[in-house]
Order: sequence, then structure tokens, then C-alpha cells
Amino acid sequence: MDWSQLHQDCLNCQKCSLAVSRTNVVFGTGSPKAKIMFIGEGPGEQEDLQGEPFVGRAGQLLTDMLAMIDLSRQDIYITNIVKCRPPKNRDPLPEEQNACYPWLEEQIKLVDPKIIVCLGRIAAMRIIKPDFKITREHGQWFDEGGRKLMAIFHPSALLRDPRKRPETFEDLKAIESMMLTLN
Repeated sequence: MDWSQLHQDCLNCQKCSLAVSRTNVVFGTGSPKAKIMFIGEGPGEQEDLQGEPFVGRAGQLLTDMLAMIDLSRQDIYITNIVKCRPPKNRDPLPEEQNACYPWLEEQIKLVDPKIIVCLGRIAAMRIIKPDFKITREHGQWFDEGGRKLMAIFHPSALLRDPRKRPETFEDLKAIESMMLTLN
């Protein structure tokens, strides 16, 4: 499947109940040939309204975090596990994740990143391992299919609890170091 077909099919998706209440499908943005891919759990209100991932307050923080390691949104590819906003920003249900996961799998195949960074617990539990503990395992590297995987705290968690920012800065530096080994 190519990008155009994948995007069009995803825009027309009706596989779960989230399709009923969405304003926009939030597919993903960035470089289709990025070496690093960031994956969150699902779109929030601003993302649903604009049709783009990470555009609210958490998105601005993510942009700032990327700048700390000399990355811009044009250098990476960013998407979510689910492509439609869960009501009241609740965690996406397993059946919603299952319905959307084939879209994400195709995005990963097309981008073929060397590094995947999971933004938060939900993404890490889906992509790295089901019993992932974000407070204990953030910043740790995992290997799968020739890729390096890591989870960091979700930017919205950092907005709620700024005390986690120093740990996240260390995680970002580890990502920066890993990127240097892949060049």
C-alpha cells in the first residue's frame, strides 16, 4: 500500500465507534522517510479539530522537546495508536486500538524508522510490551525487528507534573545519542 491509498482508506474508516464522534481523522505528519517515529495514544480536542497530531499545549511542549535534541517536526514522523479522538480524552479502549492498529502498522512499514519513541504508557503498552510500566521503564531501550524502541513520558503528563521533566530530558539525550549511532 502506498501513502496516498493508506491515507484515503484511513480517512474513510468506520471500524469502531470513535468514527461517529470525530471531527477529523488524525493520520500523522512529518517526513515519510524519517529515521525516528514518535507515537502517542490518540488525538485530543485540538488535534481532532485541526486533523493533525500534537498541536495543542502538549504538542507545543513536544516541539520544544524535539528542539532540545536538534530535531524538528519535519525531521520525524509523528502519529498515534488511534486516529480518532476518544470522548473526553479518555484512554483508547482495547477494541478501538485493535481497530486502528493496522493503520499504524502500515505507517511503520512505509516510514521504516530506525527508532520508535512511544509517548506515554498507552503507546508503550501497545508497541513495546503489554505490562510496560512508564514510571520504571521510561528511557530504556528495547529491540524489535531491527528497530530501537523507547518510551518517554507523554508531554501532557509533563504539563501536569513538571517534576518529571529532568528525567525526560535524560531520555531525550539518550535518543539523541542513539540517533548519532545510526547515521
